Amino acid sequence: MPTIFHRIMRRELPAEIVFEDEHVIAFRDIAPQAPVHVLFVPKEDFATLNDVPADRPEVIGRLALAAAAYARAQGFAEDGYRIVMNCNGDGGQTVYQIHLHLLAGASLGRFGTGA
Repeated sequence: MPTIFHRIMRRELPAEIVFEDEHVIAFRDIAPQAPVHVLFVPKEDFATLNDVPADRPEVIGRLALAAAAYARAQGFAEDGYRIVMNCNGDGGQTVYQIHLHLLAGASLGRFGTGA
């Protein structure tokens, strides 16, 4: 079943897209938990992190590397940022298409996810 992220990828819903390549799309979160809150989503369908096959680590690697490249390009990589992936209900996942949260722009503290 299509999620809100699938609809954004298909351009059926508006979003502030800040990064896109053949494997990943990234857009600003509509309910930001930090001054910078961007979601990085693979263009392949995986509901949760548990659904990514062990022989496909590049799916997660691409998300992390895209987030790091974005942080460098935006000038906050040296100050620091947090990346978070939630998995299933108890892990805080609310949209069932894997995605990585990038949070930055303020001190995020020592504990907690910020998302």
